Amino acid sequence: MSSSKEYDLEKEKIDFYMNSGYEITKVTESLDGEFIEFEQPENPEDKQKLVLYTADGRKYLSTFVFEQQKKRLVIDK
Repeated sequence: MSSSKEYDLEKEKIDFYMNSGYEITKVTESLDGEFIEFEQPENPEDKQKLVLYTADGRKYLSTFVFEQQKKRLVIDK
């Protein structure tokens, strides 16, 4: 599979989880990829996992991580 098609699939999955109300709860990087855990805030038992292999997928995810952190900072103030 080409890198751009792989990125498109990763982006679709990230968008699906974020649009479904999941929050990013854990990010673990390794040489094999970036391992992401998502969780529903209302139902902590509802967890999903995703592995990102492309650099573009990792960059795309980082925008959601930053936005999520900004929201938490505003709430904590």
